[in-house]
Amino acid sequence: MKDSIKPATVLTLKDEVNYADDAVVSKTLTKNKNGNTTLFAFDKGQGLSEHAAPFDTLAYIVDGKCRITIGGEEYELREGQMILMPATIPHAVEAIKPFKMMLIMIKDPK
Repeated sequence: MKDSIKPATVLTLKDEVNYADDAVVSKTLTKNKNGNTTLFAFDKGQGLSEHAAPFDTLAYIVDGKCRITIGGEEYELREGQMILMPATIPHAVEAIKPFKMMLIMIKDPK
């Protein structure tokens, strides 16, 4: 897949994905064999049900407030904060109020 952003382009993350009523919107910024970067916009009450990923994932909160559960422990995050979701550990995401996040999935080359 070709990246959806061009090299040497300045982005304002908040402006790259828009909220939609009762929905989760996503936009892939980069994707290659080493991982991907995706922006999400969650309306209040929306989320991602518990699941596990095979790779470490960084969640950076761009706007708003959310609850991220990792291995059964809940964390509330707001704009400017980030958290590492370790590979194979179940995690879930819920919008406390509308929020945007950038996910960076880092694939292990092994």
